[in-house]
Amino acid sequence: MTRVIIDMSETLIPNIVEFMGAVDPFDKLNPKTLRDVAGMITIRYFGKGEVIDLQESDQLYLLRTGAVEQRNLDGTLRAKLAAEDFFGFSRLTQQETNTASDPYTITVIEDALIYCLSINALLAKLNDQPNALAHFASHAQSRLRSGLNVVWSQHEKGLFFKPIMDVLNPHIVLVESTQTIQAVAKAMHVSTNSSCAFIMQNNEFIGLITDKDMTKRVVAEGIAITENIAVVMTKTPYSVKREDLVITAASLMMQHGIKNIPVVDNGVPIGLITPSDLVQNHRIQAIFLIDKINKIERLDQLAKLTIERQAIFEALVEAKVTVSVIGQVMAMIMDAYNRRLVMMAEAYLGAAPCEYCWIVAGSHARNEVHMLSDQDNALILANDATDTDKVYFHHLAMYVSKGMALCGYELCRGRLMAVTHKWCQPLAVWKAHYQKWAVNPEYDLLLEMSVFLDMRYVTGNQQLVDELQACMCKQLVHNARLISALARNTLVQKTPLSIFRNWVLVKEGENANTLDIKSAALSIIVNLVRVQYLQLLSQLYSAEGSVVYKTNTEERLQALFEHNVINKATFKDLLAAFQFISQIRYSHQLQALQQGKIPNNHINPNAFNSFERTHLRETFKLITSYQEVIKMKFC
Repeated sequence: MTRVIIDMSETLIPNIVEFMGAVDPFDKLNPKTLRDVAGMITIRYFGKGEVIDLQESDQLYLLRTGAVEQRNLDGTLRAKLAAEDFFGFSRLTQQETNTASDPYTITVIEDALIYCLSINALLAKLNDQPNALAHFASHAQSRLRSGLNVVWSQHEKGLFFKPIMDVLNPHIVLVESTQTIQAVAKAMHVSTNSSCAFIMQNNEFIGLITDKDMTKRVVAEGIAITENIAVVMTKTPYSVKREDLVITAASLMMQHGIKNIPVVDNGVPIGLITPSDLVQNHRIQAIFLIDKINKIERLDQLAKLTIERQAIFEALVEAKVTVSVIGQVMAMIMDAYNRRLVMMAEAYLGAAPCEYCWIVAGSHARNEVHMLSDQDNALILANDATDTDKVYFHHLAMYVSKGMALCGYELCRGRLMAVTHKWCQPLAVWKAHYQKWAVNPEYDLLLEMSVFLDMRYVTGNQQLVDELQACMCKQLVHNARLISALARNTLVQKTPLSIFRNWVLVKEGENANTLDIKSAALSIIVNLVRVQYLQLLSQLYSAEGSVVYKTNTEERLQALFEHNVINKATFKDLLAAFQFISQIRYSHQLQALQQGKIPNNHINPNAFNSFERTHLRETFKLITSYQEVIKMKFC
């Protein structure tokens, strides 16, 4: 039941004023008006699951604590709101403009303490202050639109989830590293009036210079324009590949505060992405969440963003965005949490005593993140790291792991995390791990190796992980025994179909009579594809001496097809199977979140419709057939 505090005590008003005075747009009101408005507040408590009726209400609601969700009448997510967020402004706009607002429902999803204010009383209080009223309404609506409304337009989805090749600016300026600053400035002005130039050396892209760099690094510092451009250029700038998603470029802009991102193909710039192409005219909530994460200073503030991450996941699934994009966007958000927590740990513990690299593994490394993704990570330290240095990094790992857990990312049950001493070691020790795995591919060691076969750089010195991946590739070359052991390991798990085409379900425990969609299908596909990709990788590395290591399952399938390891029919079948099963899992997790439940991988087969049942059976048959192919080829 809703409890209402009817009598507003004078002792409560200073606390309300302090809270509201830090919330836009109330912070724009003068102190007297703010206190008067605070005095009109009614405080209400709503329990989880309660529905707040807006139809007959003229109330403006400000969340002090807790959370609510707004849903359109068709059930689709409109927004999730938390502390300091408003709802009820649509009715304020309706009264001010005499226009109808779109109806929606409000459901409390976390016990909520809410400040309620009569819209009519607010209008009356601000009636003699037209400038304040206009300012208030303008900021209120702007704030509402920039909150947790994650229902993206088709244009926004179409833009941010396109490959960069479709939207890049191909008009670029290429200059040689031997040219003078003046010559480069002229080239930028004459050729395309470009805001930047790409510096090449021996047909290799080595740096970038922008017009703002010219001002800050040349004019302001008094550098002679006859100097070589290499003196003032940005060396090895952040870049993206032609096949990356546009959202990747936008995220880099937010994360590093940069405005010109080269698009590089095989080491050669082919275009440019700038904010004017993206952020100024478009918005997508994931980018703004990443921006928020990058600016957070306290752990408790970071933990409060979990509800926004959940809202983004729900909107992606509801919008039927492709599973590869959902995984990539959620991985980008998880990366942002990791990076920010590492920075916060360094601020708390002091500067790192030696070079290091924070890497992620498992589904996170594969960019296949979902709402259940846990923490698989590790630390690679420089070889000169001392025992004292290791103590520092153990504390850093503890800080990051606990912080990630507070933000909704579970600790790895197998303790495959940097907080475990075994996975926080110098590069030489890491290389020894891979050499041991390669020489002695026994079952227990394969469990560890299978996780760290999928690893990806997140922050720190990337050269350390690059060197470790090169070591891993060397261990694969001419190592048929290792590939065979990995293949046998993928055949242990069976698909959940009996010979009579009935479901084979979990028999005991709280998930009895359910289908584990992860172990029954997704993990099998991931492992099967990885085995064939690793064999291909060993061949490519043996021939070329270096390769670009791919971690994503769909990218690995593409590589297998392009190198004729699998034919077109197999490629299409496996890709469709992986995407279909992933979509089933995402939809199941979405449904759990919408019902206020904790999402999991266990699905009641009765929940499947006829289409899903038929296609699941066909998918499981396909996976079983592919397992037979792997068995014949490697075992």
